[in-house]
This record gives sequence, C-alpha cells and structure tokens, in this order.
Amino acid sequence: MQIEHLETFLDLMETKSFNRTAERLSLTQSTVSGRITALEASLGRKLFTRSRAGTEPTHAGYRLLDHARTLRHQWTEARRSVQNTGNFSESMRIGIQHDLASSHIADWVAGFRKVLPDASFYIDLDFSTQMSIDLLAGEIDLSIMFTPKNLPDLHHELIGELAYRMISSKVDRIADIEPQSYIFTNYSPAFDKVHRQVVAKLAEAPLSSGQNITVCGLLSELGGTAYVLEDSAAEMVATGQFRYIEDAPSIPQSVYVAMHLRNRHSHIHRRLLDSVRKQLSGT
Repeated sequence: MQIEHLETFLDLMETKSFNRTAERLSLTQSTVSGRITALEASLGRKLFTRSRAGTEPTHAGYRLLDHARTLRHQWTEARRSVQNTGNFSESMRIGIQHDLASSHIADWVAGFRKVLPDASFYIDLDFSTQMSIDLLAGEIDLSIMFTPKNLPDLHHELIGELAYRMISSKVDRIADIEPQSYIFTNYSPAFDKVHRQVVAKLAEAPLSSGQNITVCGLLSELGGTAYVLEDSAAEMVATGQFRYIEDAPSIPQSVYVAMHLRNRHSHIHRRLLDSVRKQLSGT
C-alpha cells in the first residue's frame, strides 16, 4: 500500500465522484481507478460501488476511513520529522489566523522559543478552514484560529477573546454612514452574524474584506468607516484622522487553539498552548 492510495481514497470518500477526485488531485480518472483498485486488492475488500446513481462507499470503505486519516497524519508527521528537524530537537509548524498575526505574532513566537528553545518553528498565516484541513493532514502541528471546525480527529480549546471597534474618518453615528464609504468586514462567521445585525442597511456596501490589515490600509488611503481590531482602532484614532462611532457596539471575537486529537495531551503542545493563552490574556 502506498500513501498516494490513501490520499486518493480519502478524497474519493469526500467527493463520491471519480471524475471530481481526478480533477482535484490533477490525475486522470484511470489513475484514480487504478489506485482504488490496488488499495482494494491489498485489503481484499471492495471499498466503493459504482452505479448510474453515483459512487458510494461500502461498509468496508466506511470502516477504513478513520484508519486512513490516522495513517495519513502519522505518515506526514514522520516525513516532516525526518526531513525538517535538522539540528533541532523538534520542528514545529504553527498556523495563525491572519488577523492575529499583526499584533500578536512577535510575542507569540517569542513565547514559543522560550518554552521550546531547541525547536525550530515555521509560522503559516491562513484562515480557519484551511488550517483545519492542514491539521487533519499533519501539515501543521497547532493552529490559533477564529472558527473551530467540527471535523473528526480535531481538538479545540477556547483561549481568549479579541474585540473589533468601528471607526470612521467621516461620520460620528451609524445613521450617518453612507454605503459607498463603508467597508463591510467579514472576519469570521461569528463576527459576521453580529455585524449584520448592527449595520443591516449597509450589508450591500460595494467594498468588503476579511482581513484587518487590508481594511486598515483601505481606511488610511481612502477614508471611510469600518470595523477593525481594537488595537488597530486605537492607533488610527490616535492619529487624529479617525474617531470611534460611539453608538456602534464592540464586537467580540473568540480565539481558539486547535490541534490533532492525538496531540491534545502532548507535553509539547500543552506548553505551546499555555504560552499562547498567557500572551492573549496579557498575564
């Protein structure tokens, strides 16, 4: 059995389509079929049934699913350990939500290096969905995210909260905001739900973004009104060019640490988690 066979099997379990899996993995359909046939031969069981109605996993396919996820994760960890550790005791890959990087990344990395001085670190900035996929595949070891995903084999812990504030270069109250000058922000599903309730009439604004650094840049260059991280809001208000929209509520954003379920009791992962929690709480 080859790891490519498991990768193809896992993708096919998701798509239920040989054609779609071939497209997603940049393979021919015959290659996908060949890999599944080889995997079935090594296991002595049919994993999928194909009919005019589509492709459906067999009972054996469903039984293999959790084992295949675990095997893929362990293989990725083993490959990374052999290839990337070099002269360090550990090689850790950390995923961080984009908006958390601008104001917290330096402190967090300093904390990581303090608790694991003999380890090397690779920091990857991304969004919650992709980080969850990478955690399942073993491509990253730990992630700090806004939106925990209900996926098998992932463990999440709430570690703190941030806040977003609405600022403007033009107006003082929500009722005075013109849609053309509003930047509609969508930092996470939880944020978006509250945001739409606050500014229902501005939901069709022509400009939108999901990254704090982008919104701050747009405000600085174009002016206007938007929600930005509380720290960013304070800095921009301090310039004298912006003010708080006083009748706009602060919108909280929960922050989570996520890791593979098998690492939830790992001493290394717990030390990293504790470091992030302390940095976020300011203690």
